[in-house]
Amino acid sequence: MIQTFQVQNVKCTGCANTLTTKLKEQFGEIEVNLDVMPREITLKIVEEEIEMLRRELKKLGYPMSDEKLDFLDTNAAKAKSFVSCAIGKFELAKE
Repeated sequence: MIQTFQVQNVKCTGCANTLTTKLKEQFGEIEVNLDVMPREITLKIVEEEIEMLRRELKKLGYPMSDEKLDFLDTNAAKAKSFVSCAIGKFELAKE
């Protein structure tokens, strides 16, 4: 089933590139909508995989918007997202 999720900390095409490349092997094609706030990702996913997606997004620094994070987790996610964004920009520049 195709579903859309709102995610935090997605700022640019570098972030979008990280999301699409790092999650592709596990979840297939992912569309990142940079035209809305909060940003959205759309993918084909079954209900049983949503918790795994949630964990993987959080590892990259892009938790789902419905996730309630404490101060430390919020700032850790922001820091991870800056690194993920930089990696995504670097990979785009190499292409």
